[in-house]
Amino acid sequence: MERDKELLKLINVLRRISRMALQSEWTGGKEDAAGFCTEQYNRVLTRLKEMDPGVGVVFEPLPAGSSLTVVAMAARQLGAYYEDELGPAKESARAAGFAFDPKMFKEFWEKSGREFEDIGEFIRESIDQWLRQKKEATRADKESKHSAS
Repeated sequence: MERDKELLKLINVLRRISRMALQSEWTGGKEDAAGFCTEQYNRVLTRLKEMDPGVGVVFEPLPAGSSLTVVAMAARQLGAYYEDELGPAKESARAAGFAFDPKMFKEFWEKSGREFEDIGEFIRESIDQWLRQKKEATRADKESKHSAS
């Protein structure tokens, strides 16, 4: 039973490594984040190899210069290796590769749902004005290019 608990913890870390790597890829800060994520992935893999030597046949440590995208893919694949054995996180449904807790979402929606409805309404009311401004800016940009030519 201890093995299963540790495996769950390590798989959770892999999911977070993947999420952090993708988020860092999208938002910048790639150099130090890539090194950190690669090192963490390799540490988790080392521990998993100690617990389950067979995993070393399929997975290898990532090289030091690995990109954030590669780290994210490797972490998801390594986590997926144990999904059949461990299943998804308790009381969670899997959605788009991330754990989703329906109880937590319901509680969040009960507290904040009206605010999101208000934001949606504001966007619907403002989209026409935004589109007009965008078209005017595009037209002005084209006119300035024509007069510069």
